[in-house]
Amino acid sequence: MDEQKMQPNQLNIEISEDIAEGTYANLAIITHSHAEFVIDFVNVMPGTPKSKVKSRIIFTPQHAKRFMNALAENIQKFEEVNGPIKDIDEIKLPLNFGPAGQA
Repeated sequence: MDEQKMQPNQLNIEISEDIAEGTYANLAIITHSHAEFVIDFVNVMPGTPKSKVKSRIIFTPQHAKRFMNALAENIQKFEEVNGPIKDIDEIKLPLNFGPAGQA
């Protein structure tokens, strides 16, 4: 059997180099309407008064639920190998978190 042939339900996905690099976010703002869920990913830096949305993903309710289930499954697999992920409330950050400002 020729392995180069795609199976009928196989999806071929490509990713460009700039997208493959990813975008860091440490805050997600989730809103919804009757027809969609909107997730805005933000990078908030200490000492910065303003932050910008780095990426926005819009899901149908069905895809939002699939995403939630897939994320939960991956978190479970991660924790089975690496141990429980501590909630940010459990981690004590020092008051001088981040680089010191210099003029």
